[in-house]
Amino acid sequence: MAEEKSFKYVIVGGGVAAGYAAREFFNQGVKPGELAIISKEQVPPYERPALSKGYIHLDNKATLPGFYVCAGSGGERQFPMWYKEKGIELILGTEIVKADLAAKTLVSGTGQVFKYQTLLAATGSSVIRLSDFGVPGADAKNIFYLRELEDADHLAYAMEVKEKGNAVVVGGGYIGLELSAALKANNLDVTMVYPEPWCMPRLFTAGIASFYEGYYANKGINIVKGTVASGFSTNSNGEVTEVKLKDGRTLEADIVIVGVGGRPIISLFKGQVEEEKGGLKTDAFFKTSVPDVYAIGDVATFPMKLYNDMRRVEHVDHARKSAEQAVKAIKAAEEGNSIPEYDYLPYFYSRAFDLSWQFYGDNVGETVMFGDNDPKSPKPKFGSYWIKEGKVVGAFVEGGTPEENQAIAKVARAQPSVESLDVLAKEGLSFATKI
Repeated sequence: MAEEKSFKYVIVGGGVAAGYAAREFFNQGVKPGELAIISKEQVPPYERPALSKGYIHLDNKATLPGFYVCAGSGGERQFPMWYKEKGIELILGTEIVKADLAAKTLVSGTGQVFKYQTLLAATGSSVIRLSDFGVPGADAKNIFYLRELEDADHLAYAMEVKEKGNAVVVGGGYIGLELSAALKANNLDVTMVYPEPWCMPRLFTAGIASFYEGYYANKGINIVKGTVASGFSTNSNGEVTEVKLKDGRTLEADIVIVGVGGRPIISLFKGQVEEEKGGLKTDAFFKTSVPDVYAIGDVATFPMKLYNDMRRVEHVDHARKSAEQAVKAIKAAEEGNSIPEYDYLPYFYSRAFDLSWQFYGDNVGETVMFGDNDPKSPKPKFGSYWIKEGKVVGAFVEGGTPEENQAIAKVARAQPSVESLDVLAKEGLSFATKI
């Protein structure tokens, strides 16, 4: 029988949320031996966005330990030694397969038992795989997904081996756009395939998307819209050679990258915790329906105070902030104190080629575009506002300065009234900067 280990606090999951929660526990005076992080990955928590934004740029590669948390927000990097010095136990390469919340017990795949007093669920998301839908040939070699460091290692290796080859990117969201740019920068011929009428449809308007599609096309990236991958051909080594599209076309491929979304990993807690919108339902302190169980990051569905509804947010910014909020709430409750409710402003950003955009707020209502969105422009700078019931509720800018990015964040939070959409279009960024 494997020995039983007992901790005051256990974080299950080892991603961004876990790393930032560990830092906040340390700031709040956690004692050596009280906290454990149990992660199925083999490395300590790291800034996951670095995988698509730097790690696979072979000529100027971001590598560990460069992007351990909390490097992404300008904090101290948490090397393995950092946890050791603070008396935080890092239990890596360990997958929890069973959680008994009533008994406050976790069991690993090897039968190891962990007891806790307070649990933080930080299990994050898993990628949606084409094999989940039974796409023929989807398990061929050189078909990649990007979620963990190991995925990025396999992909970077293939990019070196298949240099100057053909790469097909399936999906037109974050991963699709960031990885297409990285593949192009590493001398591969790139084709993007996605079913929607334009890229990044969950956030971009047709107007915003047409800029990025034009820019990518000018970089030599081939874009195929309105169809999906329906199968793959392989050679005698089992490596992918072609992507078959639903519209009957085929694309040559030495490497395929699939980025079609993720799913929150909540199966451990099924039937034990109240769920909402695909996540674990929490209050404004990330407390679930089960006493002493908190959920943070991708898996939490929490009250979004600004819009008075329940939301689940898959983004690094929320992973960091929800982790800090939950730990502060746990420590405050122990001392009989309270803290302010979580008041999150949605924030998304991306970088690819020489481009960099930021978005704040809610993308609902009518939209107004402003600025120079010509993909051939030497220094494009443009943006969009979202207006609902006469108020600006969301704002996007490409090529903004740090001050301009702060200004659109301020606007999205303040939700100022707008006289007319025409006036707003004329004022453009200055509407935000003068608030």
